[in-house]
Amino acid sequence: MVRVRRYFGDALISIAALTVLLTVLAAMNDRVRQEVSMRMNTAQAHSDLNQIAADAHDIGAIVVEAARSQTIEHAPLVIFVLAAFVLVAFMLRL
Repeated sequence: MVRVRRYFGDALISIAALTVLLTVLAAMNDRVRQEVSMRMNTAQAHSDLNQIAADAHDIGAIVVEAARSQTIEHAPLVIFVLAAFVLVAFMLRL
């Protein structure tokens, strides 16, 4: 329970820091201000969001296909990396 609160608090602090940084940048630079206002426009933001989702889907499909082909070609190395990841996870108590 405490760990969840800590992660939530850390995420909140990170989001707040990024928001402050973006606000300061927008206050100082006209180009940043224009980009932020353009992104906040609902019609433009909606179409941008659809484009980002489509791009993310395409990139995800490419990554999955590359991982699948590389896993087949290098099976012993993949097993070694998975075993190493499990050992590191146990060492860090994740």
